[in-house]
Amino acid sequence: MHPGFAVGLVFTGCTSNVVFLELLVRRFPGCGNIVTFAQFLFIALEGLIFEANFFRKPRFIPFRNYTIMVTMFFVVSVINNYSLNFNVPMPLHMIFRSGSLIASMILGIMILKKRYSLEKYISIALISVGIFICTLMSAKQVVSIFFLSHLDLIHWLIGISMLTVALFMSARMGVFQESIYKEHGKHSKEAMFYNHFLPLPGFLLFASDIHRHGVLFSQSEPVELPLLGMTVPIMWLYLVLNVLTQYVCIRGVFILTTECTSLTVTLVVTLRKFVSLIFSIIYFENPFTLWHWLGTAVVFVGTLMYTEVWGHFRTLLGGHKKVKDK
Repeated sequence: MHPGFAVGLVFTGCTSNVVFLELLVRRFPGCGNIVTFAQFLFIALEGLIFEANFFRKPRFIPFRNYTIMVTMFFVVSVINNYSLNFNVPMPLHMIFRSGSLIASMILGIMILKKRYSLEKYISIALISVGIFICTLMSAKQVVSIFFLSHLDLIHWLIGISMLTVALFMSARMGVFQESIYKEHGKHSKEAMFYNHFLPLPGFLLFASDIHRHGVLFSQSEPVELPLLGMTVPIMWLYLVLNVLTQYVCIRGVFILTTECTSLTVTLVVTLRKFVSLIFSIIYFENPFTLWHWLGTAVVFVGTLMYTEVWGHFRTLLGGHKKVKDK
């Protein structure tokens, strides 16, 4: 499948997914576990039917490799969502998750012994700085934390520590996936299914919290769905839409992991987070300051450097010049 199609899925699904996640978290900040469980359950059921054919289809990748990949994937997903319970606002949440570009490059150098051009190093630094500026300017809630109790500050530090662990574990998972696909071939749908099906028993650890938020969701105000001729609690509607958009998002990411290097995948995902942040600012009517425009410009320049647009442009100009001289 063409990588461009996967990039489209990532940007469309993931950007809309962030909106529904923010609608859920604004109402119930501690609902991360039920959101993660619903996402995993839906993707696992879809894969069980259409990909694994109820386990009648043979695997291409050995089971032992999936156990390692699944453990990392489950821990990263749970930590990222659960960190929202520790006074970590959404913009700051994006700061750390956007830092995966740097983590991916560091681990690629250390584990895969990769080397990158100076232009790649500068471009990734620019993209990271640009996203950091934009998200930091949107994270005004962080400042108020230091004027609250010591317990609030401790909770915030715990949340930051969780995000840091998840950041490097996510980068390590990307490097591991890249090595697995090189050895056993590209099987994105199979990997997507096992990464979501195998961790399901782990959610038993959060059963009480999932049940509690299910009850809270059911008590939210009803909204009418004319096409279906029924009404549902609005929080359940947000959750369903979050799950569906997450499926589109994660499908695109898994296709990218089979077609591109882990660093390129990280770049696409990072830029998607940036677009999600801008969309969130506009949709939720958050202020877009001069600093946001500066961050946008830095990200744009960094992206052009990474894709080597300047080099292609110079080559194109050189070609035209030679033709003209002739």
